[in-house]
Amino acid sequence: MGDELGKLLTEYHDWLAVERGLAVNSLAAYRRDLRRYAAYLAARGIGDPSAIGDAVVHEYVSHLDALRDDDGRPALAPSSIARSLVAVRSFHRFCAREGFLPTDPSEEVGAPRVPQGIPKALDEEQVTALLGAVVGGAPRAQRDRALLETLYGSGIRISEAVGLDVGDVELEDELLRVLGKGDKERIVPIGRTAATALECYLRDGRLELRTARVRRGGDSDAVFLNARGTRISRQACWAIVRRAGERVGLREQLSPHVLRHSCATHMLDHGADLRVVQELLGHATISTTQVYTKVSPERLRAVYDAAHPRARGVRARPSSRA
Repeated sequence: MGDELGKLLTEYHDWLAVERGLAVNSLAAYRRDLRRYAAYLAARGIGDPSAIGDAVVHEYVSHLDALRDDDGRPALAPSSIARSLVAVRSFHRFCAREGFLPTDPSEEVGAPRVPQGIPKALDEEQVTALLGAVVGGAPRAQRDRALLETLYGSGIRISEAVGLDVGDVELEDELLRVLGKGDKERIVPIGRTAATALECYLRDGRLELRTARVRRGGDSDAVFLNARGTRISRQACWAIVRRAGERVGLREQLSPHVLRHSCATHMLDHGADLRVVQELLGHATISTTQVYTKVSPERLRAVYDAAHPRARGVRARPSSRA
């Protein structure tokens, strides 16, 4: 990587962290995408940022599209290529706006078309089976049950669940204080079932898990602890979800946000206002939440059949003879 390009990337990363206040995971994603971009430029001997024109950015997008895995399939989905281009555009826009470079070479470069994704959601019977997959009163069983109930009951992200501290839980009011993307705080309800599971875990299971940490001369304020008594990781959380899914035959239907998707879908199916669901999920714009309205064609059919006067046809009136 050229010294000048490296300096600009460092300036940009500092700006993302300080001025924009991006969350840790978002910062990591930008760094990952821009490392790939920098490696591409270095491989072509481009070390001077001012030498990057729109043709170079176009070629980079084509390069990403041409990448293949060992089986000859595209290595990157259109959504991943589009996300990488967002990072590149943001970097060049920053450089031009701050006066580090005279122009933005990425301004006219179009992103690949990304098919509109419809979140995969479990139906209510599948969720009931998943939530009932964890049995027993052992500390880790209590934790896993509380985690699953919390994810579905509140619709929060895995990263938000990992970040919960004991002080963020209001069991009496059945509320959580959640720190979301961009360090934006919001209050979300969790419902009686999730609150009950959390109360049981906090009272019993968590205290036993916490003992392991206390013995080592420390403590953790985290709600969800691992066997060492420290804050559980995102990877461990997903392992808990996957194991529960395997027990009830749902492994293939689980995605990273399946319980969050299911929470939003089921609320809308039962008549929740879209803006309320937006607030619950912590979406910055309602357009992000609107994708959930496309999930349930069965509900659309049922509402149409119940509301449209000609949905089921019209009974023919007997003709009268003169």
